[in-house]
Amino acid sequence: MSGNTADIDEGLYSRQLYVLGVEAMKKMSTSNVLIVGLKGLGCEIAKNVVLAGVKSVTLYDPSPVAISDLSSQFFLHQEDVGKPRAKVSAPRLAELNQYVPVSVLDQELTPEVIATFKCVVVTDLPQQQKLEISEAARQHNVCFISTETRGLFGYAFNDFGSEFLVIDPTGEEPLSGMVASIDQGQEGIVTCLDETRHGLEDGQFVTFSEVQGMTELNECEPRKVKVLGPYSFSIGDTSSLSAHKRGGLFKQVKMPVTQNFKSFKEALETPEFFFSDFAKFDRPAQLHVGFQALHAFAAANDGRMPRVGNDEDANEVIRLANEINDAWSQKTELDDKLLKQLAYQATGDLSPMVAVFGGLVAQEVLKACTGKFTPINNFMYFDALECLPVDFEPSEADLKPEGSRYDGQVAVFGRAFQEKLANYRGFLVGSGAIGCEMLKNWAMMGIASGENGVIHVTDMDTIEKSNLNRQFLFRPADVGQLKSETAARAVVKMNPDITGKIVTHQERVGPETESVYDDDFYEHIDGVTNALDNVEARKYMDKRCLFYRKPLLESGTLGTKGNTQVVVPHLTETYSASNDPSEKQIPICTLKNFPNAIEHTIQWARDIFEGLFAQPAESVNAYLSTPDYIEKSFASANETTKIETLEKIREFLVTDKPMAFADCVAWARTNFESLFNNAIQQLLFNFPHDSTLSSGQPFWSPPKRAPDAIAFDPSNDLHVDFVMAAANLHAFNYGLKGSRDREHIRQAAAAVEVPKFEPKSGVKIQVNENEDMGSGTDADANKLSELIASLPDPAAYAGVRLEPADFEKDDDSNFHIDFITAASNLRASNYGIALADRFRTKQIAGKIIPAIATTTSLVTGLVCLELYKLVGSVSADGQTQRKLEDYKNGFANLALPFFAFSEPIPPAKTKFKDTEFTEWDSFDYDHDVTLQELVDDFEKKYELELTMISSDVSMLYATFYPKKKAEARLQMKASEALKSVTGKDAPAHVKWMLMDVCCEDKDGEDVDVPSIRVKIRD
Repeated sequence: MSGNTADIDEGLYSRQLYVLGVEAMKKMSTSNVLIVGLKGLGCEIAKNVVLAGVKSVTLYDPSPVAISDLSSQFFLHQEDVGKPRAKVSAPRLAELNQYVPVSVLDQELTPEVIATFKCVVVTDLPQQQKLEISEAARQHNVCFISTETRGLFGYAFNDFGSEFLVIDPTGEEPLSGMVASIDQGQEGIVTCLDETRHGLEDGQFVTFSEVQGMTELNECEPRKVKVLGPYSFSIGDTSSLSAHKRGGLFKQVKMPVTQNFKSFKEALETPEFFFSDFAKFDRPAQLHVGFQALHAFAAANDGRMPRVGNDEDANEVIRLANEINDAWSQKTELDDKLLKQLAYQATGDLSPMVAVFGGLVAQEVLKACTGKFTPINNFMYFDALECLPVDFEPSEADLKPEGSRYDGQVAVFGRAFQEKLANYRGFLVGSGAIGCEMLKNWAMMGIASGENGVIHVTDMDTIEKSNLNRQFLFRPADVGQLKSETAARAVVKMNPDITGKIVTHQERVGPETESVYDDDFYEHIDGVTNALDNVEARKYMDKRCLFYRKPLLESGTLGTKGNTQVVVPHLTETYSASNDPSEKQIPICTLKNFPNAIEHTIQWARDIFEGLFAQPAESVNAYLSTPDYIEKSFASANETTKIETLEKIREFLVTDKPMAFADCVAWARTNFESLFNNAIQQLLFNFPHDSTLSSGQPFWSPPKRAPDAIAFDPSNDLHVDFVMAAANLHAFNYGLKGSRDREHIRQAAAAVEVPKFEPKSGVKIQVNENEDMGSGTDADANKLSELIASLPDPAAYAGVRLEPADFEKDDDSNFHIDFITAASNLRASNYGIALADRFRTKQIAGKIIPAIATTTSLVTGLVCLELYKLVGSVSADGQTQRKLEDYKNGFANLALPFFAFSEPIPPAKTKFKDTEFTEWDSFDYDHDVTLQELVDDFEKKYELELTMISSDVSMLYATFYPKKKAEARLQMKASEALKSVTGKDAPAHVKWMLMDVCCEDKDGEDVDVPSIRVKIRD
């Protein structure tokens, strides 16, 4: 994605810009949005839309705050009861984004008022009033959205008019690839290079560039694709075009799509359903009737919804539903039990359901404002009835309201379940985007509000400006503060019941903090919820949950995509049991000599940054501060590495040491010559443009691109960009004052005399990834000796230290991204690759994960629904456990939109003798056993011989040990054996010792068995 971000606060919106793009953000900045109804759902939608950055948000809800609103409306407090909802909520929503004014509508919702908005969202109005607003909106070409949540049920509806233009249906980067051949014929078959699949689908469009021979295709009008295979597709008749000679690039062209929406009135009669869960294929039609029956009931009862758990009201809803269904042209089969649950829960108000629909609908608002991504057309229904506690039998007495902030949740789950939530003891790992949303939901749910409840939350990071766009618990004044502490303070304001119940930590989770998060810590929590942004930490927490047999709730987002996973001891596989494919690495030879895509040049520039501004300074500091540096640091390094490192040390301390900024400019100009002129001349000396392979094929055939050297041109801004960034970074290394005087730097660089370069014979250049470049020679050894002798005495530089440039992508004043952008684009110019702007370069070089608040909200809601299941996983009598199929792993893509839910995978089973076990199983000993006891126990119980016992990397016992050593070890307790190997006691915080064993049966066959856990102290 590229574009001019000058009018957009990139520091605030950077992660969202990578999701929506500049043009969509600009359209949002001209869009006014009206949100009707400020209970939990309306507030959640407003929160996400304000964070996203529309032109304005107007709120309409003159109704007074009720205590039950606090079940999910996080910006209302107990002292607000009786005040108008919209007026109380507006200033608190306005704090979320200084660029989005939030106002309250004090007049009636007339057609004239509706016409002033781009999009209107209605959450909490009678059906007749919704119909009137929808008609006014349609008449004035205003996008209309209706949405509700009722307990564990909810729906969303869109009417964006009869001709709504979707500019980009998916939001995915356009596909591109290299062409091997194009047939001259009726089908016009395009064959791609073998190494990558084209990824195209039937009906998509492509255009071409750099095609030789069939030049008519270059920059042609988009041609429709018919996929023939993973490496070929047809583009229609090419018989009248010139014959293809070689090469070319194809690029997908995104084509706008026009969608036709039905009005709300028409869609009620002839709905089209977007299916959110294919396991519940029959639900949408029934819920469509059911929600209409609820509104019919309310219309007949002065606006009152059915009483919770009341059979009389429920039966009336069922009667109304059958009446509506009988008159409906699309009559469906109704399930009275389902409708009864809907009636029972009609006044239920659950924060997780609000989060799911709040994220979903807010994204639909952004689609309405921008035309970016595909809207829902027209109804989506969703339920999560499987969240109800096992063997739950609701009664009106157990569900009825008692004037509590939790009444909306009690109306669904009952009072006993609320007690369980209140006494839940959870560990939240991370308080960034997902962590903030999780804490908000937990506060609304009353998690840890009871006598025994507690929330542990850890995050080592501090708040940055870019966090404010989606980590909604933070404000501009919080920048620089610790995330965990700030988030905890914010949610305590939302629910004072959890005051003193949140324990904040700043230590990252990992082996180095197991004295903080120790055995005692894990024994006193009920479960772990991850809100992490890296796989390594996720796998570590998964390993800890496996050891302590704790449930784990896992989730993640990537732009509009989100996923959730629930890990239940003994019931599901662990997080680590299934791995995503590893990220494809760019071959070294491609980076160094044969780039063919902008991603290659950006990674090359990122490596050059480290090689010029980080590693040399670090090496110099190590040389000056480490006695016997060369002997200690290069014990296992090859000659080439030693020479490169020592040459850099000598350059940075002696030959290239700058005394003033002018020297830094000269150094930068010299590096320009070396990187973009001399290196290319040497490459072309080795492999001229007309080089051929032994087969006769040109050497410079796709995917290789033949480069050209670049002569420095002081009038070229890109050339000056490089020198300016490199000079300032070099000055930073030495603590010299830099300069942003562009004209001065331009003139100084032009005045630098650069020695003429002559390519050398005998220079080896790696062509293939597995090519042997040879080892060090005698000449290298002699050069190394000369280098070492030429290095200055560290004693002469006492107190001298250089400042390495620690790469930081989000500081626009430090020249880091400026250098990488300039270097990457210069190299792209060498190779004829399309340049990338600073914004795109920053994303790739900084490995920035696109993020938006809408996805975070939805994903967190789905996670909290799974938490309901975990808390209610055992029946009241303790006899019934929740089944595997009740749990859901989820994947969503709000752009398409697409939802997929699946039951978790059970853990893989292994069998020995007649015993099956999984990774969750272990042999547990409640005391510090001797190794002899273990050997005897396995022999007696399982007829297995223990041939080896180990703990982590320490081998405690093996049958091949000398007899005396083996006998001595067998008499030791497990902890004593470990000490005899490591020379130290197990850390004081460790209660349990984990051991792995190798076993053989009577036939000498190896047998897999679970690990052994030994309790070595109480």
